[in-house]
Amino acid sequence: MSTETDLLDFARGPALEAALIILVFGMFWRLVGVLALRRTRDLSEPRVRHAWLGGVRTIFTRMWPRREFRPRILHWEMVSYVFHVGLAVVILGLLPHILLIRDITGLSWPGLPTGVITFAAGVALVSLLALLAHRATHPVLRRISNFDDYFSWLLVFTPLLTGLMAYYHLGGRYEDLLALHMLSAELLLAWLPFSKLAHTVLFAFSRGVTGTIYSRRGART
Repeated sequence: MSTETDLLDFARGPALEAALIILVFGMFWRLVGVLALRRTRDLSEPRVRHAWLGGVRTIFTRMWPRREFRPRILHWEMVSYVFHVGLAVVILGLLPHILLIRDITGLSWPGLPTGVITFAAGVALVSLLALLAHRATHPVLRRISNFDDYFSWLLVFTPLLTGLMAYYHLGGRYEDLLALHMLSAELLLAWLPFSKLAHTVLFAFSRGVTGTIYSRRGART
């Protein structure tokens, strides 16, 4: 058996299983940690009867910047949304990804044409490069950025790039490129629970809790 086949089998088997286990237990650990945080009991009289509705509302209202901040950040907010939409199209629209999700969860849906997928991947890559340049040149973002920000960016960028390289057979044998693509995606999955990328799941909880607290106090968020 060739080294390329060994590497691809490793990526399709043990590496994928290990990444999924780390992802699931890592996110479970993060959620338990968040939910188990000790909170001071609020003894004030609630201003509304169903404060949790304010929490649900906040999850969605915080997906768009407030009017006061839009002139400064709306452009980059749009770039960020373009990236997220492109990434979602690639993850959820590519047939091999759908088949993998079906094998894991039993859920399945029709795939998108490969032309749509490659366009979405290209748009996501360009958006990522623009966001990186913005982070590296903006005086405030540059100061508050750390290893997590740049390493997470790299782990998101690499699977997109290697996926396109594998599809177009650029830079090496298809088996090698596919193995590299899978291993980079699996490293991303394993890193996700312990990085800022965990916002993929945790954003709903943090926004919901914040919205519930402020709604209870009578403030809109």
